[in-house]
Amino acid sequence: MAVFNIVKVSELEGGKILTPEFYHPSKILSKQFLENVSTKKIKDYFYSVREIFAPQKENLSQQGIVFDLSDITSYFLYSGRKVTSSEEVGSNKKIFLQNDVLISRLRPYLKEVSFVGINGGLKLASTEFIVLRQKDISYYPETLFAYLISKELQSILAWSITGTEHPRFNEDYFLKLPLPELSEQTHKEIKKIVQSAFKMFLDSLTFYSEAENLLLEELGLKDFKPKFKKTYTAKLSVAFSAHRMDAEHFQPKYEELRSCIRNYPNGYYRITDIAKKSEEIVEPRNYPNKDYHYIELADINQSIGTIESENDIKGKYAPSRARMLLRKGDIIASSVEGSLDKVAMVSEEYNEAIGSTGFFVLRPSLVSSGYLLALVKSTIVQEQLRCESSGTILAAVPAKSLPNIIVPNIPYEKQEEIASLVQQSHTARREAKTLLEKAKRAVEIAIEEGEDKAMEYLNLYI
Repeated sequence: MAVFNIVKVSELEGGKILTPEFYHPSKILSKQFLENVSTKKIKDYFYSVREIFAPQKENLSQQGIVFDLSDITSYFLYSGRKVTSSEEVGSNKKIFLQNDVLISRLRPYLKEVSFVGINGGLKLASTEFIVLRQKDISYYPETLFAYLISKELQSILAWSITGTEHPRFNEDYFLKLPLPELSEQTHKEIKKIVQSAFKMFLDSLTFYSEAENLLLEELGLKDFKPKFKKTYTAKLSVAFSAHRMDAEHFQPKYEELRSCIRNYPNGYYRITDIAKKSEEIVEPRNYPNKDYHYIELADINQSIGTIESENDIKGKYAPSRARMLLRKGDIIASSVEGSLDKVAMVSEEYNEAIGSTGFFVLRPSLVSSGYLLALVKSTIVQEQLRCESSGTILAAVPAKSLPNIIVPNIPYEKQEEIASLVQQSHTARREAKTLLEKAKRAVEIAIEEGEDKAMEYLNLYI
């Protein structure tokens, strides 16, 4: 059924924008609804921070962390790129502080929204982020964050994108969007939930870091730094045996790592000895009206190895790469150079989802899923995958190279300890995600049904 909307010339917004999508009915309804419940705007309580660090003109006086659009996963800032010089910063970046709220204005990153809970150090963000800072203490940034991820606001932003090469929404238009007025009590409860979620998120990172450190310490690789050599040689017979002539494949660091694994007192396995590469294939287009969860590389949180989002698709609209059947406990690992760290464990929520053919699907046999995840995400396997990667236009790890990956045969008790820490990490992450959903839903209920109903909802979980 066709969707259309008729807009008078006098009602055109944003500098007389004529793009049809800008006036999509769902956007118009959401905006009108918000305007009916509040006369306040985002700009009344927050301002856009435009403080820029220009590496071409300024010297970096302290270590900083640069956050790009991909460094926000499910509303949390994580990882980031540490920089110690202006040259490492690259292009101009926005400077932001603790308690700021970041939102991406670039499609397809509209859901890249984060409340900044981290403190200390110089924090720099892509200029594609709008950095919002509190100018009226009566409106909490945690509440703004929950509002920005609400379905009403996201609907407006999704249809406010303009431009062709890099579509984005206009910052001034964004700042003039309605902002619901809420009581101090509601603000305080939402703040409590968001901050608790952030603490659990940090706990999830800590648990996973402990698991990784335990694994690397067991092998003596925690502080592994391969010896750098400007030049190195490889025998022609070795090159012929590997069917490779590129210098990258023969870097000495790879053999140095493999030697550490081979010399492990308890022995070692090929990765294909402890996990089977799953070949379960499904053809969604054969079931055109069936609903599927489809997982791509962008849906992976590489910090702790979880699937953070999915694409809900009908079989008839499934892309050709949507073919790998996923089952609970599988480990999915990117085979594509540049994203090899995209590794995750399939949870119950995504059992029988469909994965991209850009993943290897590893089904554990002799080890637990948690331990296998830690192995594949660690330097132990990641460096070997880089060694095996080949190709020019799109470099990737061929499936036939998997048997070349070797892993240590760590004692069972140590494996279980590592797997337990991974499980605690994932549990904390799920709880953090659930809390943020509660904060978002509370704001939606306050808008749709009033604050009394929102407080009733919140009291169920406090």
